[in-house]
Amino acid sequence: MNKNTNVQSTIDKIDKIHVNASSPYDIFIGKGILKNSGTIVRKLNKGENAVIITDDNVDKLYSQVVLDSLKDAGYKVSKFVFPHGEPSKSHKVLMPIYEFLAEHSVTRSDVLIGLGGGITGDMTGFAAASYLRGLDFVQIPTTLLAQVDSSVGGKTGIDIAAGKNLVGAFKQPIAVICDINTLSTLSQEIFADGMAEVIKHGMIRSEKLFDMVFKGDFDEKILDVVKQNILIKARVVENDEKEKGERMQLNFGHTLGHAIERYYNYTSITHGQAVAIGMSIFTNLAERQGLCEKGLHEKLCKCLENNKLPIKTNINIEELYEFSLKDKKRLSNGINIILCTNVGKCITKNLTINEYKKFLQI
Repeated sequence: MNKNTNVQSTIDKIDKIHVNASSPYDIFIGKGILKNSGTIVRKLNKGENAVIITDDNVDKLYSQVVLDSLKDAGYKVSKFVFPHGEPSKSHKVLMPIYEFLAEHSVTRSDVLIGLGGGITGDMTGFAAASYLRGLDFVQIPTTLLAQVDSSVGGKTGIDIAAGKNLVGAFKQPIAVICDINTLSTLSQEIFADGMAEVIKHGMIRSEKLFDMVFKGDFDEKILDVVKQNILIKARVVENDEKEKGERMQLNFGHTLGHAIERYYNYTSITHGQAVAIGMSIFTNLAERQGLCEKGLHEKLCKCLENNKLPIKTNINIEELYEFSLKDKKRLSNGINIILCTNVGKCITKNLTINEYKKFLQI
């Protein structure tokens, strides 16, 4: 009894951000809250089985505490572990997940737990959206990129040979649990990977956030940084859940970013690094064509470099143009691109293919 009371008291101190999507849910944010996962999940799901889906890196660090918490909450817990890395975000891993769920008699009343980074969250969400035509899932993001971006908004999916995230579904979680302490185990490269999305949010929506992270020295403010990012993402998702208008703004840097990732076949460069380069190139082109405030490109580049992110690539722009036309954001009659006119302000431009080619100055 005392144990349950103490746990509830701890949960009451956790910050919550409500996302009023088609299926509303709360995002729980705090330090050391993985141990409260079971209590949070049990309030939202009354099933018998909880399946943790994670990669082999995260499994060693955090699976046990989440597993124990779910067991304490009365769940029968099983765990599916896959090799880390972008190549696993495919049908080659997704199909075994389905078989695993069938072998463990998972029903529509049960819950999947995506424990890890964006790859894990995307695959777990897509499995939850498609297995038995839909069951509950919870996001427990352990990387900065996943906490501030991919775990919020309900986008799920896998990659295929033709491109990234081309097969997927919109599926909102029943909860997101962000334990800030998990960020302490990230390498500098993986932490910087998430900073690309943080800087993106600052560029499109918040000069205050951009200024906070500009120098790359904000360790004591990391909780506030994560919360501000989640608030930005959550409000955009509420206004445009299915990416028909406003949510397109979140794609700043991604048009060329995805093209760069595909050029390298999703190896040797991270998603955040590619997005950083994409933001830099588009802002440089926009400034040269008088579409944004003078000096914006230099300011963005300084922020990216201060946060250990690249600003350029040796890939020929013609090749990036061809790869970017195969992105899922391509329209039948053109392409939407996002440009920032100043820090905290952005616009969406709908271009024909010829106009897009001219914008890239090929």
